Amino acid sequence: MPSPNPSPSPEFDLTRLRLAATEASGLLRLLANEDRLMLLCQLTDGEKNVSTLEALTGIRQPTLSQQLGVLRNDAIVATRREGKQVFYALNNKQVESILLTLYSLFCPIDQEPQRVQEHV
Repeated sequence: MPSPNPSPSPEFDLTRLRLAATEASGLLRLLANEDRLMLLCQLTDGEKNVSTLEALTGIRQPTLSQQLGVLRNDAIVATRREGKQVFYALNNKQVESILLTLYSLFCPIDQEPQRVQEHV
């Protein structure tokens, strides 16, 4: 039976753990916006242009441009220009993994999305 309070292994590095926690919490803050999350979910199927993203998400200008700008500045999405159109694609494998997990938890095909209870 494992001890209830295992001691840290020799490889345990509190500084690295703190840096990882800071990075993870920053990424989670970025994803904790409904509009950005909806945009990123649409991009899991491949790149899309701005007008397609607007039609798929119902997010209107200037909110769409603002949220895409946030994702672009944090290198979560990459852009490609073709004439006057700008195409967006996911550019972060960690975000893609998180989105797939969130999809499996909150977007099952045969069920309504579950409501997350807020803690007071």
